[in-house]
Amino acid sequence: MRGFFKALKAAAWIASLCAAIPLPALAVTAVQPTSDDQVIEVLPTVTRTRLPRSSTAAQLTPADAAAAARQVHEAISVARQTGDTRYWGRAQALLAPWWDKPNAPADLAILQATVQQGRHEFAASRAVLTSALARAPEHAQGWLNLAALERLSARYAESLAACAAVQRAGQPLYAQACRLETDSLQGQHSQAATGFEALLDRTQNAGQRSWLLSLLAESQERAGNDAAAATAYAASLAAEHDLYTSIAFSDLLLRTGKSEQALQVLAPLPETDAVVLRRGTAWKRLGDTRWNGQRDLLKERVQEQQRRGDDIMLHSRELALTALWLDNDPTQALSLGTRNLALQREPVDWWIALQSAQLAGQKTALTELQARIAAAGLKDMRLTQPSQAAPGTKP
Repeated sequence: MRGFFKALKAAAWIASLCAAIPLPALAVTAVQPTSDDQVIEVLPTVTRTRLPRSSTAAQLTPADAAAAARQVHEAISVARQTGDTRYWGRAQALLAPWWDKPNAPADLAILQATVQQGRHEFAASRAVLTSALARAPEHAQGWLNLAALERLSARYAESLAACAAVQRAGQPLYAQACRLETDSLQGQHSQAATGFEALLDRTQNAGQRSWLLSLLAESQERAGNDAAAATAYAASLAAEHDLYTSIAFSDLLLRTGKSEQALQVLAPLPETDAVVLRRGTAWKRLGDTRWNGQRDLLKERVQEQQRRGDDIMLHSRELALTALWLDNDPTQALSLGTRNLALQREPVDWWIALQSAQLAGQKTALTELQARIAAAGLKDMRLTQPSQAAPGTKP
């Protein structure tokens, strides 16, 4: 998913979207109001298209579609920057007249696929993207999203084909970055680092530099250059703050035993499940009992999802990390991590499964995972290192 959100960030510039609106942090715990008129939470404002009741796509004008697209972009931006899943629902509501319609404008179909990716509905998203791009092969944003989806699935040849389509759509900088990221995943780390540095020399735009620096950081981390990766992550966040880059940076710091620094990176972030998990992990490793409250909060959130009828296995990455880092249960983490690999196969997903198999002493599972990684063509130094000490100990 990290690759998907980076693609969203790049696609936003291609579409020349408006600057991001200020976003408040989400509440950590439930608040009991003291009066009927007490304000508990102020949500980011997303304007809403007022369409005629029972509107169908055929009845709506191009102006209606353009207005809906602008507001969907706003909702997606809020969802990306806050991790608040309610905004994926708002985006879908705005797209309702065109949702799953074979004749929907390509822009709106690609936005539907974006919402589906944000909800981890990857197979459905790929189908919608493929159909839309067959009708609009010049749509660079759609090809970028598809390339990210293919990388997430460890389909690197398909990702490179989508990157080439970005080039044909007239976006050479984004096409080259797309290729470099995919090449790095296949072990061409040095060439990728050189390429990203060259692209950085071509732009002074803070948003573009933040994006390119995050790609460079991840490439350096895959190469085993943790110090260089940390420098690039910090530079990316200094250029433009981003939730998913912050989480990736905190993962590097936790992996290398820098729990105090991880807490500093996590401090300004909204209280998403991913943030709560990592903050709890850092506190646990530092011997700070506040980690128990974070674990309880995650448990409450899972129970709430189950009451709503949500498929919690769509979030099996975080569930596996919770079992591994907070519950000291590598056997359960391996089970969840294996299920997660059926959904997404980014380097972090392989790392979770490998760490769990090693700590659980599951040699057969470990051998099978290593074979699958080799077959996918992924090359990442983190996946060749021995497992860390059991989570919950001080670094």
